[in-house]
Amino acid sequence: MTDSHEVLTPLAHSAQSRCFGCGPANPTGLRLEFLLAADGSIVCLPTVPICFEGPTGYLHGGIIATLLDEAMSKSVRAAGRTAVTSHLEIDYLRPVPSGTPIRLAGRVVRSEGRKHWTEAIILNGRGTPLAQAKGVFVEVRAR
Repeated sequence: MTDSHEVLTPLAHSAQSRCFGCGPANPTGLRLEFLLAADGSIVCLPTVPICFEGPTGYLHGGIIATLLDEAMSKSVRAAGRTAVTSHLEIDYLRPVPSGTPIRLAGRVVRSEGRKHWTEAIILNGRGTPLAQAKGVFVEVRAR
């Protein structure tokens, strides 16, 4: 699932976050842990439990969307910016199995002012693409 030469560093986030995707303080969430790759992309290596299934043995499409959205959001966060999803476009290529290790990766493709164009992908253990997405994120300003 990871290249033995790949250097991944844990991406820090708020310990009290209740985010459904990555929040450790959310007991019913996915609790995804993200890593920063040397090229600035974001990587997550989850095994998503069967309680997030749609069809038996496969993840619900909304959970797949959440995984991709989280990876893109964290790619913006890795650059020190807080942004929210403005546009999300998903291609569901193959069913994503539940209870099996997958690789989730995201990166920022381009930034202009407060807008950030991103992309993400989910791969199985053999490196086969299962789902991919493109998104636009807009930075939020502190109140």
